[in-house]
Amino acid sequence: MNVFFKIVVGLLVLLPVLLAGLLILGRGEFLLTAAGLMLGAPDDPFSTSRTVAAPDYSNDIYWAALPGSTDLADLTPEGVADFGLAEKLLVDVFFIHPTGLMNGSSWVSGLQVTSKTEENTMWMMANQASIFNGCCQVYAPRYRQASIFTYLTAGGVAHRKIMRFAYNDVLAAFEHFLDHRSQGRPFIIASHSQGSQHGATLLRERIDGTPLVDRMVAAYLVGGNLAITELEMLADIGICDSPTQLHCVIHYDTMSERAAVQRERADNLCVNPLNWRLDGQLAPRSEHEGAVIPSGKFQVDFFSDRFTGIEFAPLAAPLPNYVSARCDDGVLYVTDLAKTEFDGIVPSGHNYHILDYPLFHMNIRSNAILRTNVYLQALSQ
Repeated sequence: MNVFFKIVVGLLVLLPVLLAGLLILGRGEFLLTAAGLMLGAPDDPFSTSRTVAAPDYSNDIYWAALPGSTDLADLTPEGVADFGLAEKLLVDVFFIHPTGLMNGSSWVSGLQVTSKTEENTMWMMANQASIFNGCCQVYAPRYRQASIFTYLTAGGVAHRKIMRFAYNDVLAAFEHFLDHRSQGRPFIIASHSQGSQHGATLLRERIDGTPLVDRMVAAYLVGGNLAITELEMLADIGICDSPTQLHCVIHYDTMSERAAVQRERADNLCVNPLNWRLDGQLAPRSEHEGAVIPSGKFQVDFFSDRFTGIEFAPLAAPLPNYVSARCDDGVLYVTDLAKTEFDGIVPSGHNYHILDYPLFHMNIRSNAILRTNVYLQALSQ
């Protein structure tokens, strides 16, 4: 379908909705999103014949973070101690980054080093993967991730095909990590959004029911919806319900307390990152160890993948006692962030998906250290 025809058809269908959205929001965000959906999606069906070659994970260029390299996963918030290399040698984290391909140039990433997609991956290293550098050596593969349009416009069969293609890269990276990088050390699986979908598949198909369960400290599969009923089918991996439980899964999806209750997500797993419990009780602000304002900028551009030269400043000092949090019908509801330091970072509305990690930076950092220490102590007995 050529671009002109897409424009004509799209405007006829969406113009009333676009105008209503503009009147309601008083800004162009709704227009940009609708235009992106209308014009930005790839024209051709997904085909593996049009993808770049599979990453060779023996080549360091296909890793966004590696021990011994200088990368943004090394950042620590201002005033937070770096515990040094010796302790980190004992445990690894395998981090699976979320969707950074926000345009329709292709259904999966072409792994271009100079691109907005790569800059978004750098944002994830700085503001998500870095949280685990207090406990672990951080390994984060680049992979031929699925485009945002896989979620927005691809049908069921196409969606599953594209996601499986991306997962196969994650699996290849994990196998290389096991065979050539980890040297038998214990590990944490950590991820966000699309990465958490791949992480859940990795647990189900590669780790559960194998000796790898004993090496897995825990799995922080944050953001992106994970069904409790599916996780309960795992034979050897549980659902975390305490700060020190091992060999278990943590997941939550963050929204403002002002958002409408999402009853349709009742089967979604929600482990409260303030107290690491499933009980649904409100965890007060006093249990919030600190949010960290994200460094750099996550870029949403449906039309271009052109590199922009985003710079990443050192992480700011944590902001403690910032939010309370409670789990309700599968969603983590937190104190509304309007007119706070985070105002402007999240898009319009009450979905705080982009802040699933930064909002709880210090709680996750501390808990990963705690679980790691509990694991190592049990190992030494």
